[in-house]
Amino acid sequence: MEPLLKLVGVQLTLQGRRVLEDVDLSLDAGQIHALLGANAAGKSSLAYAVMGCEGYQPDAGQIMFDGLCIDALPVHERARLGITLAWQEPARFEGLSVRDYLRIGAHGASVEECLLKVGLEPTEYALRAVDKTLSGGERKRIELAAVLAMCPRLVILDEPTAGIDLLSLDALIDLIEALKAGGSSVLLITHQSEVAAHADQASLLSEGRIVCQGKTPDMLEIYRRRKPLRC
Repeated sequence: MEPLLKLVGVQLTLQGRRVLEDVDLSLDAGQIHALLGANAAGKSSLAYAVMGCEGYQPDAGQIMFDGLCIDALPVHERARLGITLAWQEPARFEGLSVRDYLRIGAHGASVEECLLKVGLEPTEYALRAVDKTLSGGERKRIELAAVLAMCPRLVILDEPTAGIDLLSLDALIDLIEALKAGGSSVLLITHQSEVAAHADQASLLSEGRIVCQGKTPDMLEIYRRRKPLRC
């Protein structure tokens, strides 16, 4: 069966520096796939390339989604195909309520249920504005609730535990499982072994190269050793 997402020989250069080198990666429908790597390994660059962000057009290789080459498609066209990215730093939307924000891309999902799944009480948050009055952690939870409401085919979670007052580990794992149960595939980009342990498969990224792929426990064992990443 054709993978839902397939990268073949993807290369990416940013500001004269090669950040991705001949990346081959595949993710099946309904699968949670963890992409592990240290800071500056190229994990976020790979996420932005898959999403089609400006400035992240690969120099070589192909990105395939459900058998379709999406290299030339802009972000909004990839979103229409069912690809979404949860950013490291969630956005603010002055004047837009949390309820309206979640309803924008919702596909039959309950706003209240999605808020509860990320640990937010709907009666306290549904009418609040998605603006600077919310903490970084609250905005991140709301962004992830919006992802749940979209019921996307592929969710790219880029460092969901990095830096700010985010979800507890258990809540984050529950969220990932909820996405999978709802039919979404998840590309989980992280350096957190505890989160990656719940993936079906994993890949190790080092200095822009996929150096190892396989069953998650095996990949985590290699990653924890922190030796030069080689299979």
